[in-house]
Amino acid sequence: MKITLSIQNGITAHALARMCRGVLQNEENSDFKINSLCTDSREADENTAFFALLGERVNGHDYIPTAVAAGCRCIISQEPVSHDVLGKDVAVIAVKDSEMALSYMASAQLAERTYPVVAVTGSVGKTTTKDMIAAVMREGKSTYVSSGNHNSVIGMPLSAMEIPADCECAVLEMGMSDFGEIERMSLVAEPDIAVITNIGTSHMEALGDRRGICRAKLEVLCGLKKGGYLILNGDEPLLANIGGRSYHTVYVSLKRQDADFFAQNIRVELGGTRFDVVYKGVSYPDFYIPVCGRHNVWAALYAFAVATLQGLSPEQIKRGLQNFQAADMRQQITNLGGVTLIEDCYNAAPESMRAAIDVLCECAPCGSRRIAVLGDMLELGRESISLHRAVGEYLQTSGIDLLVGVGNGGVEIAQGAVEAGMNPAKVLLFIDRDNIESITHGLMSRVNVGDTLLFKASRGVRLERVVNALREQ
Repeated sequence: MKITLSIQNGITAHALARMCRGVLQNEENSDFKINSLCTDSREADENTAFFALLGERVNGHDYIPTAVAAGCRCIISQEPVSHDVLGKDVAVIAVKDSEMALSYMASAQLAERTYPVVAVTGSVGKTTTKDMIAAVMREGKSTYVSSGNHNSVIGMPLSAMEIPADCECAVLEMGMSDFGEIERMSLVAEPDIAVITNIGTSHMEALGDRRGICRAKLEVLCGLKKGGYLILNGDEPLLANIGGRSYHTVYVSLKRQDADFFAQNIRVELGGTRFDVVYKGVSYPDFYIPVCGRHNVWAALYAFAVATLQGLSPEQIKRGLQNFQAADMRQQITNLGGVTLIEDCYNAAPESMRAAIDVLCECAPCGSRRIAVLGDMLELGRESISLHRAVGEYLQTSGIDLLVGVGNGGVEIAQGAVEAGMNPAKVLLFIDRDNIESITHGLMSRVNVGDTLLFKASRGVRLERVVNALREQ
């Protein structure tokens, strides 16, 4: 990952060392400016500082010589650097922990900000919510939004350091896989508004159960500014009655009319969803988002709430929602030779799987066969099998015409569907999720013009490979 620093005219190695809480070595080689930061040695150059990170699989310190050979003149390292590097025209900043050094630097930069920061976390829907908030906020303020899923203890601080000086609002995403990660990011960002989209079942392998997940998500309160706003899912029992003296709690809901922001009269169409919003007893009709599904109304409600708290009008919010564009591989609906494809391959959890199945059922044209191509949901821990089979049970009650299970997770989904009463003749299995040729050939032999296909699995499955193969053929 590489970012361009927002600091005008770059930063000196001396200043970078102070921000990182590190010690500058080779001071005689530090008379230059740094414009960018990277964590991949292949992206290093003479104007880019290389953060050598100690990862689970790769030790970035092993690639310091590669970065130097590419012209890099500034290295941040928590391990001793070889004499060969120290003898070159390279400034070395020694730190205790390279990953924490990123947080220190981002925190130092954000300490000078004058704009509000919105932090978005939750089990599913974080990126869609983040992007929808940004789309709305752009109607009234110059808004920065972190790109892609740069939501980790590495990606979020790097994103924070590229926020431009003329920013009037920043929207940052915060993901996690264990306790303490959101706390660290929240303390760095010190958000004015924090959004928790929902409490799901992802990462139960590390967090134990949904209550553990809830505790981890609520770590966003650690950095929430005094007087700030915590926006919560009003239909999630684990998030009921959350409150404190130093912040304001705001609830959004698709079920509770007493919530602060309530969506009603939801109408799902092919290519979009319409709904009305009730706020402070006033109904605001006919909002439209160009993505299908009731679950996407949640993201729109969070955007409505954030924008309202920031002073935008309902008309501005309506325009922003209409201009929203979904990120790649997130519910991209296309037509391929008379077949409708719903590509939703970016990630998957039980909650988003059920939502995607709903979209397939709601958006398939009348008379169209509904085909679900589903793969593994990863990082579900000891409950993985039961959660996969529960998705299969839900699929059976939805009236799907054909289930195509990919990988071991797809097999478990199929098992749950068959146990719930699905005819085995409606099931097609491919245990080897990497045999793209076989999966593609099997689909082409069963799919007809007029069918609607949903593709959904965790990112690690890379199910988009099948979609790309279908397009090629």
